[in-house]
Amino acid sequence: MPVTSDARAGRAAFTHPGFVLFQAARFLIVAAVEMQAVAVGWQVYEITKRPLDLGYVGLAQFLPAILLFPISGHASDRFERRHVLSACYAGYAVCFALLLALAERGGHPIHSIYAVLILIGVVRSFNSTASRAILPQLVPEEHFPNAVAWNASIFQAATILGPSFGGILYAAFHGPSIVYGVALLTAIGATVSSFRIKPEVKARARESSSLRSMTFKTVFAGLHYIWSKKLILGAISLDLFAVLLGGAVALLPVYAREILHTGPWGLGLLRTAPGVGAAIMAVLLAHWPLRGRSGPTLLWSVAGFGIFTIIFGVSRSLTISLIALLLLGASDMISVIIRATLTQLATPDEMRGRVTAVDMIFIGTSNEFGQFESGVTAQWFGTVPAVVLGGVGTLAVIAVWAWLFPELRHAGELSAIRSEELPAAPEETSARP
Repeated sequence: MPVTSDARAGRAAFTHPGFVLFQAARFLIVAAVEMQAVAVGWQVYEITKRPLDLGYVGLAQFLPAILLFPISGHASDRFERRHVLSACYAGYAVCFALLLALAERGGHPIHSIYAVLILIGVVRSFNSTASRAILPQLVPEEHFPNAVAWNASIFQAATILGPSFGGILYAAFHGPSIVYGVALLTAIGATVSSFRIKPEVKARARESSSLRSMTFKTVFAGLHYIWSKKLILGAISLDLFAVLLGGAVALLPVYAREILHTGPWGLGLLRTAPGVGAAIMAVLLAHWPLRGRSGPTLLWSVAGFGIFTIIFGVSRSLTISLIALLLLGASDMISVIIRATLTQLATPDEMRGRVTAVDMIFIGTSNEFGQFESGVTAQWFGTVPAVVLGGVGTLAVIAVWAWLFPELRHAGELSAIRSEELPAAPEETSARP
């Protein structure tokens, strides 16, 4: 049966070898990180039995990103992004080897685990920036929305398989050692794959002299650029506060053990469910891209995230909890694709690393610091009230952001948005980053 033109268009990004190699390496590293996350979460909660310590897991990985974002963004604009990626993948392998050594040593090395998680946070700070900034160099602009959708799909496939595989391994071998060992081998495979990545689209000539001289102005140029573009600021800050308040993932070990009464395999399923929903939605959007009013779609998708967070919070059934997490992930994926496409297409290549670094701070704040916030509120109010209040807070944030950023309510076709078309803040119209 012949392949239709629509089907070929749906897979346009895979006609570019650099994109294919990048996705292979990224799939492996994300799967490895997710396996490690399941093992660390269960191991830490097994040692301490305190939700607050699960919050510290997120905090340990978040703080390096906050401290290093000016340097990581500058590095992605100053150096070859594929070289930065290779170094980061090798760094992950070292971190997994350290976790394996700690697990083999035995005892209760909780402080040593946190130390390694801080190192993972350092690696993630550079990896996240380079990984997102290199994507527009792997495909031409007309295929970029398709690349974003498949990039998200493959990421979610890794987040589906990684936690499931990690949970099964942990349960089958009664400990985290085998999980860390497999994650180590997977990270080595990602490092090898990354060596062969070759950008297809040449980067626009960069301001080499200004990038070599690392000044306050150059490293914080990304922050200034985002602040001056209110549509971008509104989109990424909406994600920040919505996911910060609505993040239930940090408390999944507590739900698995204390509320849903399941084991490591159940925790793996719970961590997998958002990825399944997100992957299905990403594949759908790769073949049927979003049309028309992207701003209202973004607001409604984040509202869905908050609603399904509340449903998960009050559920006592593993089945209902999995369905709620699946729909939560699908809603989140819509906002992820809108935000990623908007941010990348609306940013000049010579600033993409620094702008992405700021964006990753927003994402890291919502994810890792959101885990810490969830752990603290669960310690204060209880696990279920913490999750439900977070979902309600997400809905409140949407109402406030729709009022604060009218640009979001009126944003139209994503493919029509370009950096030169975005209005600057009124008081900064003449300013150039």
